[in-house]
Amino acid sequence: MKKRMKGKAFGIVTFVLFFIVLAICLGLKYFKLEPLQEKEQMEKPKVKIVLEDSTSRPYAVMINNIAVARPYHSGLQDAYFVYEMIVEGGITRFLALFQDTAIERIGPIRSARPYYLDYAMEHDAYFVHWGFSEQAKKDITYYGIQNINGLYQSNYFWKDHSLSVATEHRAFTSMEKLKNGAMKLGYREKRKGDYIMSYSAIPLDFSSNGTIKTANEVVIPYSNSTKTMYRYDENKKVYVRFVNDVAHTDYVTKEQYFAKNILVYQVSNRSIDSYGRQALDLIGRGEGYYITDGIAVPIIWEKSSRNQKTKYYYADGSEVVLNDGNTWIQIAPFNQKISIS
Repeated sequence: MKKRMKGKAFGIVTFVLFFIVLAICLGLKYFKLEPLQEKEQMEKPKVKIVLEDSTSRPYAVMINNIAVARPYHSGLQDAYFVYEMIVEGGITRFLALFQDTAIERIGPIRSARPYYLDYAMEHDAYFVHWGFSEQAKKDITYYGIQNINGLYQSNYFWKDHSLSVATEHRAFTSMEKLKNGAMKLGYREKRKGDYIMSYSAIPLDFSSNGTIKTANEVVIPYSNSTKTMYRYDENKKVYVRFVNDVAHTDYVTKEQYFAKNILVYQVSNRSIDSYGRQALDLIGRGEGYYITDGIAVPIIWEKSSRNQKTKYYYADGSEVVLNDGNTWIQIAPFNQKISIS
């Protein structure tokens, strides 16, 4: 009886020891693999600002930037590209590009000017606006641009009448409304071609580039009444935005807008009518800067026609690659002095 008990106890102990050893082995294997998985994730990070495999078309939205409308800016931080250019009266407007997002409030939305169409076309985007100049109206028809216009399709927008500004500064939309609009209007869903630029999820290294300069503060005047400024936040590795020395903030989140990447260059502009509407020389080639992570790198921009993509090159002829993050394209007049320090 005692022998049988001893044999049984020995069997139990052996069984327990086996599982202890197995658990230790599995544990060692687990802890050995986890750092490898982390390392693999670091070596193959995913770009987050745009979905590389997405074929959906973006929405290029005209955004009002007159002083009285600026406090109500909504949704701009979720745009992957924003263009800023001058319009009549020395003010600017934005063209904000949104894709694969679910933003509930975008605006205030304003009327089209013809040269903003160039950038909607090069992104193969739906063009979103409320009204247009006569030339912009003609160009939309001539180029066959698929657009969503608040004048004719107001059900895809709303007016926020709680705001204490004139009615033309109260128009807003959402991604849900825009997607519904594009579908109901029978517009093409898939984007033609690639994104206009490439992204690097690993921070770009310019240490071997001898042409870089420090860029902790960037001042971009558009006129005597409109000045855009960026200040580098070294902790967050982004540039926070100011307009006329006042923090540029979102109406909904109350947070200050920021940019990971800034492309800045200058073009000639001129008035073309008594109202002061502008023409900009956007076709051609010129110099500028790519600004990111506290430095400015000289670049060349080149655009061969209105509906062709703008190309951006470094001095050695290689194409500019952007850091992972949102981008503001600042196209300023030649008669203003840009400061980078």
